Amino acid sequence: MNIKQDFPHSVRELENVLIPLSDGTLLAARIWLPVNAEAQPVPAILEYLPYRKRDGTAIRDELTHPYFAGHGYACIRVDMRGNGESDGLMEDEYTPQEQADALEVIDWIANQPWCTGHLGMMGISWGGFNSLQVAALRPEPLKAIITLCSTDDRYADDIHYKGGNMLLENLGWAATMLSFSAAVPDPALVGEKWRDMWKLRLDNMPLLAETWLDHQYRDAYWQHGSICENYADIEAAVYMISGWADSYINSIPRMMKELQSPKKALIGPWMHKYPHYATPDPAIGFLQEALRWWDYWLKGIETGIMDEPACTFYLQDGLPPAPKYAERPGKWVQTHCWPASHAEVEPISLTLGDQGLSVGAYLSQDKLIASPLTTGALQGEYIPLWFGADFPTDQRRDDGLSQVFDSEPYADGLDILGQPTLRATLSSHEDCGQLHVRLCDIAPGGESALITYGTLNLNLRDDPAVITPPTPGEPMDIHLALDLVGYRLPRGHRLRVALSSASFPLVWSPRKRADLTLKSGTPTIELPLAKAAYIPMPFKPPESATPCPVDTIRKGQPKRTINEDVGSGEVSVIVEDDMGDIQFLDHGLRVEQYAKEVYSSHPVDATRTRADIEWTYRASRAGEKDHFAVSVFSRYHLHCDETTFYLKAEQHAYEGDTLVSDKSWEREIPRTAI
Repeated sequence: MNIKQDFPHSVRELENVLIPLSDGTLLAARIWLPVNAEAQPVPAILEYLPYRKRDGTAIRDELTHPYFAGHGYACIRVDMRGNGESDGLMEDEYTPQEQADALEVIDWIANQPWCTGHLGMMGISWGGFNSLQVAALRPEPLKAIITLCSTDDRYADDIHYKGGNMLLENLGWAATMLSFSAAVPDPALVGEKWRDMWKLRLDNMPLLAETWLDHQYRDAYWQHGSICENYADIEAAVYMISGWADSYINSIPRMMKELQSPKKALIGPWMHKYPHYATPDPAIGFLQEALRWWDYWLKGIETGIMDEPACTFYLQDGLPPAPKYAERPGKWVQTHCWPASHAEVEPISLTLGDQGLSVGAYLSQDKLIASPLTTGALQGEYIPLWFGADFPTDQRRDDGLSQVFDSEPYADGLDILGQPTLRATLSSHEDCGQLHVRLCDIAPGGESALITYGTLNLNLRDDPAVITPPTPGEPMDIHLALDLVGYRLPRGHRLRVALSSASFPLVWSPRKRADLTLKSGTPTIELPLAKAAYIPMPFKPPESATPCPVDTIRKGQPKRTINEDVGSGEVSVIVEDDMGDIQFLDHGLRVEQYAKEVYSSHPVDATRTRADIEWTYRASRAGEKDHFAVSVFSRYHLHCDETTFYLKAEQHAYEGDTLVSDKSWEREIPRTAI
């Protein structure tokens, strides 16, 4: 990445500005400004998060916000209430309070002497979500947003549920937030009141997993904050961006179809990170592209960005399966809209037939789908996030536990762009069940690389808001869209459709093992083939501002392990999210974070499914001034029987060796939809 230091505007930083809200709460902000902004006001860009501007996002913030400020923008990075150096408490994600606070922050920014009154809002993940949600509230100063790795539907596409099945990430993220929310406000910024602020947060820590488990189907809880409830609420211009290695991709075709405001879409090969430093490569000049967007919408400069095709997609080349990629070779294409015209994307229909996967075939006999509940261990992480071994590995073991249909080799390969869709009739052997569909790339040597997948809770097969348990043995018509994908099947490779009745630890096991029967006839998968011409790399090389100076005391070492108990058949997937131990050289704060997640499943007994997650957080500063040292140990546990989830959690916080907070929770939550 090219580090830029010579900008059109000199930049000054306001390290910790307190923004007053109407209820007396003060939100802490870090602000970067052109030095002459009071004399020559500039538009503003807001990023609004719970992840602690002091350390949690400081490294990426310093790559990004000074760059925009150097090009004539005021950049404001705000910690929402209950986080970092901000007052108050945070109860949940995407609450009405969070959105109301954002509106007050926007009003405050717009009325500062250094601001023209025109604002943009930007963010990835949480910040991408609330950029959409705040835009739907139509604050007058907000003219445009850039939303990355986000969704228009909180139930369909977030880290809680997928296809009506509960993601294990639902518990994983609850455990992450239990630790993140226990982080200490920096005494160097807030003074002696840091202990009272910290203790207030610890004493009022929400048990988020309970809240999310209480809502197992798409009810009013998930409708709140889902802009798909009324796309017309958004009038600001929207630039939506994601990566094929991320999980937030299916919202992009929906928003491109339904939003009536000006809009653009971009999907590259990246994981859940900003595209100027994400992996796999090719990273792009995201900051330059964002400036073209901001200059057009906030300054009225004709940059040409709205004269280009609306959608830009990267078709990544098929590669041998690997747990991690430094680079994904491929080709760029553009379409003028989405859904794309038939000249740009044309569907074909392949039948899952007697001879495999082909056009115009027929399945003459029913096929049994009888997957052990341990199937899916090779799926990889739902969201590759911490630069570990998170990607799907060779799928052959899981293929062997599935019902598979293979095509003949494609001599010229295939370009796929869109959402493959399965249509089939099947029945369940029980009054519950799951269907998982994987589309794989089969190399001549037999390696099976995951292209894309879909999952469906059969209790919610017709409507994610209506529970309709299967009647054992009764046929059900299934329509399942797999995840959006851009992929170039290599020459001589085959396609495989693999159907399984379990996928652990991607999703929680059904109430009991439920084998399925694929009914004879013409089960089909519709495959969208890209016809658009390749284009040269449409973006400049990545640039950034000067990186944050840190001392890496211990480098993070993420790890993923699969263990199998041969005697019982139980399989455990162990994920170690080690973020290392670093010290920020400009202010001396030292932070260490480590998580271990253990997910276990039995091949037959669904009541033996369980999850155990523990987090360690330490923060300190040495020396006489602002010296402190804290540590927090957090744990979550979940297991179940056919009717009930059993949830336990605990958190122990220390200042030095002194126990400051000691909390535990124990809940029983009825199983309704899952």
